[in-house]
Amino acid sequence: MATTTSPTPLQRYTGMAMGLHWLLALLLVGTFSLGVYMTDLPFSPSRLKYYSWHKWAGVTILLLSLARLAWRITHRPPADQAMPAWQARAAHATHALLYALFFAVPLLGWAYSSASGFPVVWFGVLPLPDFVPVDKLLAETIKPWHERSAMLMAALVVLHVGAALKHHFIDRDRLLDRMRPARG
Repeated sequence: MATTTSPTPLQRYTGMAMGLHWLLALLLVGTFSLGVYMTDLPFSPSRLKYYSWHKWAGVTILLLSLARLAWRITHRPPADQAMPAWQARAAHATHALLYALFFAVPLLGWAYSSASGFPVVWFGVLPLPDFVPVDKLLAETIKPWHERSAMLMAALVVLHVGAALKHHFIDRDRLLDRMRPARG
């Protein structure tokens, strides 16, 4: 008599991990897009409004990143999928760099805003302390670091999405399903 074995059940991330992942993904794409759009606008009330929104989103990303990191530290992720060692190393390095940038990009933006003399007032209600003193030369030094780190994060997000789609459509290994809400 032949025995049948059922496939190993898919190990999934927790609902909280999924929620934080997708919420941050939406905020990152929206904030990056707004940042690229607003920088070329002429000085106007609209441009000031977009800068405020961009800062609010940056502070929100920073806080959600803290929550995500705390959740990640206290909740083990699913076991790694079987994949070539170089892919696993690349995935771990990409994730580590993304986590670092989740903090670096908003902190650099906050420092740039503070050094420029423009306070960060979260949602127009909660004034945050200046991260650094007002210093135009410091602001000019920080600005390209904020922009470059945001561009690096965008490139890593594209790489991350591309790798996830490759696993889903080419490898068909259900890696993407671990971070998608369950169907059915």
